[in-house]
Amino acid sequence: MASRHTSVETQRAYAGDLARLAEFCAEAGLVELPSVQLRHLRAWLASQFDAGASPATIQRRTAAVRSFWRWAVRAGHTTADPSAGLRSVTVHRALPETLTQREAAELMAAMLQQAAENETAVGRRDVAMLEILYAGGLRVAELCGLNLTSIDRARGLLRVLGKGDKERSVPIGQPAERALEAWLQRRAELVGPTSGTALFLGARGARIDPRVVRRLVHRALGLVDGAPDLGPHGLRHAMATHLLEGGADLRSVQEILGHASVATTQIYTHVSNERLRAAFAQAHPRA
Repeated sequence: MASRHTSVETQRAYAGDLARLAEFCAEAGLVELPSVQLRHLRAWLASQFDAGASPATIQRRTAAVRSFWRWAVRAGHTTADPSAGLRSVTVHRALPETLTQREAAELMAAMLQQAAENETAVGRRDVAMLEILYAGGLRVAELCGLNLTSIDRARGLLRVLGKGDKERSVPIGQPAERALEAWLQRRAELVGPTSGTALFLGARGARIDPRVVRRLVHRALGLVDGAPDLGPHGLRHAMATHLLEGGADLRSVQEILGHASVATTQIYTHVSNERLRAAFAQAHPRA
């Protein structure tokens, strides 16, 4: 059912959404696809909302249902598509919580110190992953998908495969380059039969799992006093916000992040503006 351009994480989320729908239909005695009507889908989505699902989650579950029924019609499992009548939920984009530049610097310094005190291959790997997440603004799936061939040392770039299988080149800067080289010098210590060309490896030698990266980010942020408890995407938000605060133009930030539309990148200008207003209110004598 899932498109080859859909990320593994999205496919996993859709599968969970459809499993919930299947349970709802079974309880309602709807055992054949043609028996499911628009009113049943609306009732299921309403029950999800009543159970506390956020508008963004409802929007995703609506997309999962539509995707499933389009596939079912194409595959000949049913002739009607009741999901065509579903309306999309409007999701108001909230300003993403992010790190200050000081907190980002403290995060990297704390991880470097830990790696120096406990010199292991895993420690060097963790520093490199954090540096690249922040320096390049990578999504966690993009980080996990990096290969040894993704590194362009001559130009200081990483070739990143993003959403829709679109490749982009991302600059990462000297601190991230140094951290990456330090990891590569120790990578062989974790290599196993399933390592292949994966850039980052788990403790057993397989390609690094997104869950390992998420745990790392949460643990690392706990080392910084006052830092919000963000996941890997929080480092992506921080990178975009700090670029704009430093004077980068919106189109360049859009290209680095791999956003299809500049409207998606636009939200980070609001974050920067909020910070400017907060600084003004705190410091200006006539605020």
